[in-house]
Amino acid sequence: MPDMNAWHPWRWARDHHPDLIIDCTRRLAGDAMGLLGERKIWLHRGLTQAERRTTLTHEIIHIEQPDASEAAVERETARRLITTDQLVDAFRWLRHPTVADLADHLWVDRQAAACRMQHLDPIEVAQIEAATDGDWSWTA
Repeated sequence: MPDMNAWHPWRWARDHHPDLIIDCTRRLAGDAMGLLGERKIWLHRGLTQAERRTTLTHEIIHIEQPDASEAAVERETARRLITTDQLVDAFRWLRHPTVADLADHLWVDRQAAACRMQHLDPIEVAQIEAATDGDWSWTA
């Protein structure tokens, strides 16, 4: 059964930004995964589903927080995409994951997984500790 609490950027765009056009059909120049226009988001057509989900969330946050720093947008992207409960579940299954394993389990790109782990607060760490009886580790 799908996690109904999972962040769904397409649904969010539909419900909160109904005039926004999302285009996944074009190749973007250079290393660009996404670009933001006035009422349009372009996602590079070669992205994986997890990369599209992450990049779309990132661009939506730029719309909602236009003055936020890139670092703040990255943190908010990771926070929206990866709940504490999802992290706890991931570490119950994976215990000692690589960033690639964690990203795959959480259906995000590696950058979002790493960012989320780098910004865990002490309460989140305690929740993971309790759920895994301390048998977990993370190295970026």
